[in-house]
Amino acid sequence: MAGGSLTVNDTSAPSPPDHDDQLSAVAMNRLWTDYPFLAGLIILASFYILVIVAMLAADVYFAASRPDEVIATLFTTEIRYAVWLSLVSCSVTAILSLWVAIPVGYLMSRVQFRGKVVLDSLLDIPIFLPPLVIGLSLLILFRQTPLRAIDDWLSIAFHVPAVIIAQFAVASAFAVRTLRSTFDSVSPRIEQVALTLGCSRAQAFFGVVIPQCWRGIMTAGTLAWARALGEFGPILVFAGSTRRRTEVLPVSVHMELSIGNIEGAVGVSLLMVVIALLVLGIVRGLGARQIW
Repeated sequence: MAGGSLTVNDTSAPSPPDHDDQLSAVAMNRLWTDYPFLAGLIILASFYILVIVAMLAADVYFAASRPDEVIATLFTTEIRYAVWLSLVSCSVTAILSLWVAIPVGYLMSRVQFRGKVVLDSLLDIPIFLPPLVIGLSLLILFRQTPLRAIDDWLSIAFHVPAVIIAQFAVASAFAVRTLRSTFDSVSPRIEQVALTLGCSRAQAFFGVVIPQCWRGIMTAGTLAWARALGEFGPILVFAGSTRRRTEVLPVSVHMELSIGNIEGAVGVSLLMVVIALLVLGIVRGLGARQIW
């Protein structure tokens, strides 16, 4: 005590905790609380991935146990024709799907009009309808209506054009849905700015919107191509299953199974997997190159 004042030096008082220690404690606590949730997600995702890998592994194992029969089937004239027709028809279908999906997706995204909800439902019908129903509807359209005159003139049903129409009827719906979501993700303000700078609606669309949506367009085209490659029901009903005329790869699988050639069916199935992976790899590789 000096001059009536009292000074106390308490060295035992706790110092405030360090800020980094607090952050570390919070991070550790969050890790322990989030671990069960993340583990559950990983388990569910792993189960689905394992199912896909197991199916492919089973096909590879079956084909490896009978390589001669599988290879002999893949090099037949019928399968070579099916590969050629599948590649050509899927490519044409993807182009036609984009040709329709770009304007439809843009209108559904940007324009408000009466009956839009009804039209939106109609566009989804090919996704929800059973494939056989779509094929039957196409067959009735071209064989039991006035369009039969066009079919008799151009030979559509049970010929190659029927394959492309059947693929297009289903694949285009997926392309439309993908591109509508793509256009929804692009802000309309970009177009408004282009319009205020003197661009026409078409110039704003092709010069501003389309460059912003190239990834979505590529995705829609790839999805349409892949969906067309696996299409079977509508083709079987509308185009038939004629060797070296309307035989695409899914039809080849069905025909090989119908004659008891399981080895051939497995070989064609693996060929479809390889083709699909190659196409997806090329498209995604081009997309990655554009990013870099």
